[in-house]
Amino acid sequence: MDSKKKSQFIEYFSKGIKNLNQLKIGVEHERFLFEGQNKKRISYETLKKLFENLKKNGWNPFFEKENIIGMQRNNQQITTEPGLQCELSGAPLENVHQVCAESSNFLKEIQLASKGLDLNTVSIGFDPFNNLSEVPRSPKQRYNIMTKEMPKGGSQSLEMMYRTCGIQINYDYTSENNFEKIFRLANYLTPLAIALYSNSPFESEKPTGYLSYRNKVWQSTSRGGIMPIAFEKINFEKYFDHIIEHPILFAIRDKKYIEPNGQTFKDFIFGNFDNLKEEANLEDFETHLATIFTEVRLKQYIEIRSLDACDWECLCDGPAFFTGLFYNSLDEAFEIVSKWKKENIINAYIESPKKGLDTELEGKKLHEWGKIFLDLAKKGLIQRNKVNSKGNNETVYLKHVENVVNNKKNRAQLLLEKFNKTKNLDFFKNEKENFNYSGF
Repeated sequence: MDSKKKSQFIEYFSKGIKNLNQLKIGVEHERFLFEGQNKKRISYETLKKLFENLKKNGWNPFFEKENIIGMQRNNQQITTEPGLQCELSGAPLENVHQVCAESSNFLKEIQLASKGLDLNTVSIGFDPFNNLSEVPRSPKQRYNIMTKEMPKGGSQSLEMMYRTCGIQINYDYTSENNFEKIFRLANYLTPLAIALYSNSPFESEKPTGYLSYRNKVWQSTSRGGIMPIAFEKINFEKYFDHIIEHPILFAIRDKKYIEPNGQTFKDFIFGNFDNLKEEANLEDFETHLATIFTEVRLKQYIEIRSLDACDWECLCDGPAFFTGLFYNSLDEAFEIVSKWKKENIINAYIESPKKGLDTELEGKKLHEWGKIFLDLAKKGLIQRNKVNSKGNNETVYLKHVENVVNNKKNRAQLLLEKFNKTKNLDFFKNEKENFNYSGF
């Protein structure tokens, strides 16, 4: 490939490099919204009413054609996923205190805006009540294309699109070398992330045999998994070379979606994409980057994508755990995982949705590794010393993962214990979540 043509795309990643004093944390989290006691998924008509109620809080709607598809307020967005899951794309924030407050405020806003609509949420990573055929569909054009295309590359792609909810945490990088360490560490720790944050053991109101059925589904999803290049020396160019070999999922021109034909993004770069006789530009590249559904993904920041949706305290805990590791204990953590073998990581990745903390990796169970990396995360957060108005640093948000590691039991296992007593999911149907953030 012509070096000039290539460099403009690689430079896109270089422009994401931040100074040490510019590092931010961004959280994107999805929620299921259910109507009535029978937990039917929210309809599009009801969603529009919810969005209308949110306007009084300063949220402004945005549209695709005549269809409202989300809300925006400053640098926050609420968007709709394929099955009308509701996602908050949070602002880039300086510390976990702010992240936690943002999540709590958002969930309280949704709760208040739901009054009179008979809506409720459940903190879980896979819809345990509704079959695929019962899930309503978003009017977004891209999802129509994805619904046709995604099953061609992964047998459970539609289950992923319509029946899962997850948490994504975004991190900055300070150099190409810093990117490599965070990217590889995040990939290597994917089995541990799955085990610590498993929260999707049910399907059709019954146990699935998995603690994270969501992650099991994602492992059978098109364009997903752990990137093979995560186990090699990697830089921006190698990441670019890898992802342009993926087929185009769609392109956009004048707000119209151009359907794929199996050609790769590399074809598009050379102007050889038959469905659009143009060379790809940087906006096309950004679109393509967002259609790679791997466990860890690069844009102009690094996205960690392996956590099941969970209760709001977990929304504080996940960012605290990874922030301590990536921003202040990176070298120590990377030194540990750099000795791990690819085949052992992949094996643990495949087994962790089912075995959880009992999964073995490099001679230790994941709960043992959890203790090691929890200590490093704590050390990193203490070193960061970001304190709130009560004088607490960010370690106060690690209570969830501390309990998981010490009790060798994740949230999915606690849910299964409830189910084994009641033999039904009525405890979800009657659940009222508490989103009150106290600032710890």
